[in-house]
Amino acid sequence: MSDPNAGYDVVILGGGSGGYAAAFRSAELGLKVALIEKDKVGGTCLHRGCIPTKALLHAGEVADTARESEQFGILAEFKGVDMPAVKKYKDDVVSKLYKGLQGLVKAHKVDFIQGTGKLVGPNAVQVDDGQTVTGKHVVLATGSYSKTLPGLDIDGEKVITSEHALELTELPNKAIVIGGGVIGVEFASAWKSLGVEVEIIEGLPRLIAAEDADSSKQLERAFRKRGIKFHTGKFFEKVEKTASGVQVTIQGGTVVEGDLVLVAVGRGPVTANLGYEEQGITLDRGFVPVNEHLQTSVPGVYAVGDIVPGIQLAHRGFLQGIFVAEHIAGLNPAPIDETGIPRVTFTEPEVASMGLNEDKAKEKYGADKIKSVNYNLAGNGKSNILKTQGFVKLVAVEDGPIVGVHMVGARISEQIGEAELIYNWEAYANDVAQLIHMHPTQNEAIGEAAMLLAGKPLHAHD
Repeated sequence: MSDPNAGYDVVILGGGSGGYAAAFRSAELGLKVALIEKDKVGGTCLHRGCIPTKALLHAGEVADTARESEQFGILAEFKGVDMPAVKKYKDDVVSKLYKGLQGLVKAHKVDFIQGTGKLVGPNAVQVDDGQTVTGKHVVLATGSYSKTLPGLDIDGEKVITSEHALELTELPNKAIVIGGGVIGVEFASAWKSLGVEVEIIEGLPRLIAAEDADSSKQLERAFRKRGIKFHTGKFFEKVEKTASGVQVTIQGGTVVEGDLVLVAVGRGPVTANLGYEEQGITLDRGFVPVNEHLQTSVPGVYAVGDIVPGIQLAHRGFLQGIFVAEHIAGLNPAPIDETGIPRVTFTEPEVASMGLNEDKAKEKYGADKIKSVNYNLAGNGKSNILKTQGFVKLVAVEDGPIVGVHMVGARISEQIGEAELIYNWEAYANDVAQLIHMHPTQNEAIGEAAMLLAGKPLHAHD
């Protein structure tokens, strides 16, 4: 390690997605970088979020395939779920990626400093071992934590967060999920596939309420078919622990019983007691407001990732980290369009989206200026092979570009790349309709939707 007292070009507080992306890109641009992290490089996404959760979801998909193999003409016997083995599979995936990430830190010649950092000046971070690390620029990337609500006392056993859920070696018979956003529905989906009875309580009118209304309806329809119960438009009133598990009372007096409660009410920013406010950093409900260049209220100090107001996604952190590094290096990168960040909920079926949902598009452009079409996956060959139901929905400005792409279906997340290009390149329906989409793939569904929107449908009714 270089002498920390010598000073750096960039000091990064937090080694999650945004932090290490900023570190790697800064190093590539010839800057001297220090990366301070209290735990392991990779942060929540790698160790307690995206990666382990998706491994759990894949294990559930395999379980479902084994149960349903006869519908494909394959005779197989499903003997159950070995949860310790599932956990080992999940941990092995995380471990392999973590080792690769450690190698990249060394390869980029980034000085990794293990410890809890605190901002003690506009260009200085003090680590808990007593050393002070200084830099011309500081990047705050301290991530997020699982939130709770009054009346939800997390004990790690009967009332748990997603972090606890990932460490289970024994599955409950029944789980109650408080929160029907992305985290809540993903765990509900995974647990159901692994044989758990699940019931969701969501205060908003629909599951994954941030998504297009049609996507929510399709997911709710699929969950009902799978036997996942849910209550929407109703908040919980109290949670009581019993000798056998938990009892949740929801608005209206309905009582739901289960073995445990998963609290999935969102994630809060990790900014408390880190010296931010003392050094003049403006906070808003704990988040760090930034300008279009991701600069905070203090010159020379940037913020990226989950502590910045907006959607909390690892790839948003990557993008912001790269942007900050290039801005510091004087490359003048284009400001990030937050609406142009792809979103996927990895349930069964998956929900993927890009750009504006229909309601937001109507708010922005006027209801009379928006046209939308839904292409049903029932007309798609590959979706029939996969035995999945869903759709591709395109939202467009009349005589203008496509401003939203919304998709539901098994494995439909693999099509998000083209959706991203359509939105970010402001493509018109005719632009996409004339492209050749490989047959038979689910990717064809995007082309079919574009042809429908352009008024020349092939395998859909206009």
